Amino acid sequence: MKLGELGAFIRDQRRSARLSLRKLSDLAGISNPYLSQIERGLRKPSAEILQAIAKALSISSETLYVRAGILDEDREHNLVDAILQDPQITERQKQRLIDLYKDFLESNVEPHERASSVSDIPKETGS
Repeated sequence: MKLGELGAFIRDQRRSARLSLRKLSDLAGISNPYLSQIERGLRKPSAEILQAIAKALSISSETLYVRAGILDEDREHNLVDAILQDPQITERQKQRLIDLYKDFLESNVEPHERASSVSDIPKETGS
């Protein structure tokens, strides 16, 4: 998915939830300018930022991960479903497992492919 499409999806979800850009940025714990850049397709958010946005919008993180191209809907669908449906682990643990799986997938990408896909994802530190 193109960054503009991800940003438009987030903007549509924000508007559907009747949230201002400022309110969503506060709820997600990210800066207003950064969220604006994401919505305009200028920045590609990390999985951590997508998780915060999803939580603030009350939608699944998986939805945003698929939209962002972090998870391939077909390939990871069964694994992610199994994780999400497991009643014995917490929501935080589920999210960490999905993030770990994504990190393993990214580390297995060929170096020439990684340069164009993984390096585009800004790594956020602290929040």
